[in-house]
Amino acid sequence: MPKQFIAAIDQGTTSSRCIVFDAAGRIVASDQKEHRQIFPRPGWVEHDAAEIWTNVQQVTLGALSKARIKPADLAAVGITNQRETTVLWDAKTGIPVANAIVWQDTRTDKLLRELGGAEGQDRFRAATGLPLATYFSGPKIRWLLDEHEGLRARAEAGEVLFGTMDSWLIWNLTGRHVTDVTNASRTLLMNLSSLDWDDDLLAAIGVPRACLPEIRSSSEVYGEARGVLAGAPVAGALGDQQAALFGQTCFSPGEGKCTYGTGAFMLLNTGTAPVASKSGLLTTVGYRIGEAPAVYALEGAIAVAGSLVQWVRDNLGLIRHAADIEALAATVEDTGGCVFVPAFAGLFAPHWRSDARGVIVGLTGYVTKANIARAVLEAVAWQVREVADAMEADSGVNLTTLKADGGMTANELLMQFQADVLDAPVVRPKVPETTCLGAAYAAGLAVGYWPDTETLRANWQADKTWSPAMTAEARNAGLARWKKAVERTLDWV
Repeated sequence: MPKQFIAAIDQGTTSSRCIVFDAAGRIVASDQKEHRQIFPRPGWVEHDAAEIWTNVQQVTLGALSKARIKPADLAAVGITNQRETTVLWDAKTGIPVANAIVWQDTRTDKLLRELGGAEGQDRFRAATGLPLATYFSGPKIRWLLDEHEGLRARAEAGEVLFGTMDSWLIWNLTGRHVTDVTNASRTLLMNLSSLDWDDDLLAAIGVPRACLPEIRSSSEVYGEARGVLAGAPVAGALGDQQAALFGQTCFSPGEGKCTYGTGAFMLLNTGTAPVASKSGLLTTVGYRIGEAPAVYALEGAIAVAGSLVQWVRDNLGLIRHAADIEALAATVEDTGGCVFVPAFAGLFAPHWRSDARGVIVGLTGYVTKANIARAVLEAVAWQVREVADAMEADSGVNLTTLKADGGMTANELLMQFQADVLDAPVVRPKVPETTCLGAAYAAGLAVGYWPDTETLRANWQADKTWSPAMTAEARNAGLARWKKAVERTLDWV
């Protein structure tokens, strides 16, 4: 009997989940579980990698149980993950040597200034496509090796291993120490041209090669799973935003998407040659299928999107559930003149200012919690607008349609405002879980479950389209007000 299903594990910033898909790319079953967010100091964000591995096993069993299938029914398993989050673990015991340092963490700020020296944050951009920013993994590894006594010697001897979450899960599932090109391209340690660890970068940043995983393509069999997925081939891995690009079937240059999750991430396929950004974007690997040439992308990474709604819920108590923000915001026509810039850990694309901190400006006695709720949603849309402008400047391609995915696409008020400020249609696909879908597609291609990318493209269907309805005058005034507010966040730290 042919194997009917593909499973995808999505190890995200706030939760882990497993989704089972059928050959049409439809969701058969899913399970999800949140993990703790650990904040030891201001600006520090950590995860317990062992807790995450336990949760991944639980949600995998949960999804298989809901689908009423066994690992033997799976053609392959794909993995997608929060990207730059950094784990170091003991090669023999598999026990993490410290909490994972999350991509949002800013503790490497001082180290980055030292690394930049006279050349500044663009010191490694030509080789890596990335600025020196607290976002990326390499300096996080260096920090852990410097701060924990004896750890550097063990890493140099290969006794301690580094991985982003894809590597951590693949190692636990198969015993293989590998990563894919998309995750490796987010470390500041991989050369974009050679697609291998770069000795000059390793020496400059201070990371030993012996602790690093082997870099493989995004779609190939890495090994056979043990434990909860025993016997299933683990055959695909993509960083979460590249997985969403793949799941949205953006296989041609000029096609792009934006994922609205903890942060918001916009990617544009630029083909088989990397495009250097002059406008504050990242140049990154979009995906690589087997032995085919790598496909590159421009990326605009926004640190705070859905997490701003969680902050309003948990820290301010303005809403009881994240989904309540839409109804609250809809009770007013506008923000009452207030603007919220959520630079909680600095500003990411296109500014790259770690000295920025969040502000709410334009407050008057007129402003209510409903106005603030609306300003929260508008903050997400204006950040995406800034990234879209930067992409047009770098690529010379005007955005005609934005494919949108992620949890926040359920918020119709946000999606309409996004179309308004972009002056372009925003389209949500029928399967909004494109991050998991992309990982499933990569794994399925590797084992022949799907024959080619055109088959995947045929699966894609639109669910809803929002068309712009704002006047140019209102749009321009809003953008000017947003930029003025962004200026107020700078030079705070």
